[in-house]
Amino acid sequence: MREALLRVSYEIVTPFCDHKRAASRRERQSLVQLGIPLDSAFKAKRGIPIALSGSPEKLYMRGALGQRDFDVNVPGLDQTEEDAEGIALGPLVPVMAFSNGTLVHPAYFLLVGIPGVGPDVHFWLAFPLCFMYALATLGNLTIILIIRMERHLHQPMYLFLAMLSTIDLVLSSVTMPKMTILFLMGIQEIEFSVCLAQMFLIHALSAMESAVLLAMAFDRFVAICHPLRHASVLTGPTVAKIGLAALTRGFVFFFPLPFILKRLSYCRTHTVTHSFCLHQDIMKLSCTDTTVNVVYGLFIILSVMGVDSFFIGFSYILILRAVLELSSQGAALKAFNTCISHLCAVLVFYVPLIGLSVVHRLGGPTTLLHVVMANIYLLLPPVVNPIVYGAKTKEIRSRVVHMFSQGGR
Repeated sequence: MREALLRVSYEIVTPFCDHKRAASRRERQSLVQLGIPLDSAFKAKRGIPIALSGSPEKLYMRGALGQRDFDVNVPGLDQTEEDAEGIALGPLVPVMAFSNGTLVHPAYFLLVGIPGVGPDVHFWLAFPLCFMYALATLGNLTIILIIRMERHLHQPMYLFLAMLSTIDLVLSSVTMPKMTILFLMGIQEIEFSVCLAQMFLIHALSAMESAVLLAMAFDRFVAICHPLRHASVLTGPTVAKIGLAALTRGFVFFFPLPFILKRLSYCRTHTVTHSFCLHQDIMKLSCTDTTVNVVYGLFIILSVMGVDSFFIGFSYILILRAVLELSSQGAALKAFNTCISHLCAVLVFYVPLIGLSVVHRLGGPTTLLHVVMANIYLLLPPVVNPIVYGAKTKEIRSRVVHMFSQGGR
């Protein structure tokens, strides 16, 4: 039924669409600026064909079946030139233009999911994704509630862990539900403003998580290298200030990203090659100069994640030196064992992040490797961190066992 309807609409629109006589040279150039391939006007085989009619100052994008009208300001049209009668096009994303006539923004982007994977495979992938989201939500909420209820866990290490779990909980809620809808129902559209908001939250929360991991490394450094000063250095107010600093830094550094993306025009493809919106992925869709975006993106990666990873590595060098200087091998193993959970969290977070940053900086089209690394970077930490900390932290593990044992009675 859908294919028949599309074929009929295509046959209705096509006879009125001779692009060789309908548009002047200037008008064709303006259409190219919008990313409309004139030569492919009669090659649309999927989706709803779009008819364009020109006027002296505007082009009106109209669905062939008459569902919607979209006004698009196009610079460079002659006031005396004759209106275009119409051009039949393939599937296009509606665009929004602004009064200055220089910016073109799509009404929405299209999310791909996993490139090269059909809808049937996407459908079945939605179920493990739902399981991962449920596991991440349950695990992180459990850790937060246990630390909240047990007063003897109100210590720097556990307070930082509660911050980490909160960030992971919000981060998984920002990404996984939309991915599940994409995989399960095939709904690819995400509004332009919603995409920018999701992009900001993903990057800002990642920066906050990086800062909390740095704070946890500092906590382990003080606890192992200067145990007598630990209580006086990391007091309750100090921990609260560190958490506030992590929140503020993540917000301040990444708040400009949506605005420097809004200053770009998107007149090429509007397909985002990931299952969520990332700055580097949206930036590649622009047909204008992205130098500011590239420079600022590199600056925040180096000044936020780069600085954090450097100091985390430096902290563990000092920790390893202090552990090796201990006279007792049992004491050394016990001291280093307190760092295992944090080391796992650091590796799960930073290894995919560094790899993803490197492959994006190398340029070229987005490949399956980009998508897989991005999914690991965003989906794995919220699921793995509660499991690792729950298994390795005696106080949390015993409390969880106690809760389940009470529930079974």
